[in-house]
Amino acid sequence: MNVFLYVLDTLADWEISFLTAEINSGRYVRRDIEKPNIIKVGNDLAKITTMGGIEITPDVDVDNMNLQDGDLVILPGAHTWQNGKNQKIIDKVKESINKNIVVAAICGATFALADNGILDNKKHTSNDKDFLKMICAKYKGENLYEDKLVVVDGNLITATGIAPLEFTFEVIKKTNIMENETVTAWYNLYKTQEPKYFFELMKSIGQHFE
Repeated sequence: MNVFLYVLDTLADWEISFLTAEINSGRYVRRDIEKPNIIKVGNDLAKITTMGGIEITPDVDVDNMNLQDGDLVILPGAHTWQNGKNQKIIDKVKESINKNIVVAAICGATFALADNGILDNKKHTSNDKDFLKMICAKYKGENLYEDKLVVVDGNLITATGIAPLEFTFEVIKKTNIMENETVTAWYNLYKTQEPKYFFELMKSIGQHFE
């Protein structure tokens, strides 16, 4: 499985940090699969600068991203989604949304999906329904909006920008790259900070402490 991470200026670093760290490290990935490969995709190959000031150079541009069945596309939040420079990735998502490709969008990325009709027929969430209606003139999916941190509808995952942990949990479950008991213990550890979940996490990957 390839993971295509779309990178754009003002990318909200924290919204994808749990997800990219666990995928890239592979430390809790199922042992019976190959560790997924993260491919950074840009509108072009120019460096982008995240909200945190980190420069990222894309590996490929959108025109050359080779999506296959079972792949994952991550669309992080950013202030620049509606600046007119991201249409190519949205068009690519439109082509893929009903195929065996998972699309995971958080925060500002959901605005772009709403503006392009992708949320009109899918259950979804965003930062706020009224705000979404206000800034996305073409949005017609309000009857399918759910006031939740994360919503999964088929291969589409949407999340509010204040839920990077929940977003990661649902994406990992959907892509099945961790055992269920592993991702559940992982989520509970970060959500509650209770040490017992660390031991559950270690047990789930075969490490035991006497």
